[in-house]
Amino acid sequence: MSAEFRPCIDLHDGKVKQIVGSTLESCGAAAPRTNFVSEQPPEYYAGLYRKDALYGGHVIQLGQGNQSAAAAALGAWNGGLQLGGGVNDENARFWLDAGAAKLIVTSFVFSGGEFKQEKLAALLKITGTEKLVLDLSCRRTAEGKYFVVTDRWQKFTKLEVTPETLGMFSRYCSEFLIHAVDVEGKQSGIDCELLEILAGAAELPCVYAGGISTFADIETIECVGRGRIHYTVGSALDIFGGKLSYDEVVRRSKRS
Repeated sequence: MSAEFRPCIDLHDGKVKQIVGSTLESCGAAAPRTNFVSEQPPEYYAGLYRKDALYGGHVIQLGQGNQSAAAAALGAWNGGLQLGGGVNDENARFWLDAGAAKLIVTSFVFSGGEFKQEKLAALLKITGTEKLVLDLSCRRTAEGKYFVVTDRWQKFTKLEVTPETLGMFSRYCSEFLIHAVDVEGKQSGIDCELLEILAGAAELPCVYAGGISTFADIETIECVGRGRIHYTVGSALDIFGGKLSYDEVVRRSKRS
């Protein structure tokens, strides 16, 4: 396995945006800190990723009001993108029929901070393990441990991200998506301690997101992850207003 670049389309209020993840509010009372708002529609980015044959990218709905935009992105590359944000057993079939290659889920399978086996079972009846991605995005506690967060990354669950946790959940999905929420969108460097945990336990493909701003960060992911960890880059890319060349990131990924 070699590290791959997985692109993203983050949607907020129906527009493609890059947002500092830790500033999202589940109640919507406060506006999140935004790094970039695109003038292009989501299908523009889906078409770009399709042209560059970047499979496994994700479309994430950050809150309500994004269904039409998400459907447009999936329609622009049927079967090429994953879909996350508000996925549950009632809308899973809709999103698969809309063109999602896989569905990404967190909040639905956690309630009151605890993992709900029966909810995951209901979802698996629709997706099977092969079309399900578990989003175990996490935040670090004062004790230095990582716990999965839900509801736009604002609510801590009781699930700690450990090699044992990843091993247990690998039975239920085909891939993990894990944002290091504390550094997400800040372009301040990656979370190497989290990477070490992921690399030491990854039996399935695992996509890391958070803090990537330079090619040195990508090299670190490739080294620490030993080819087991894929990565996504958002705010740092020039297509999202950053300084990192999207074209060069794509070329690097194709060479790996």
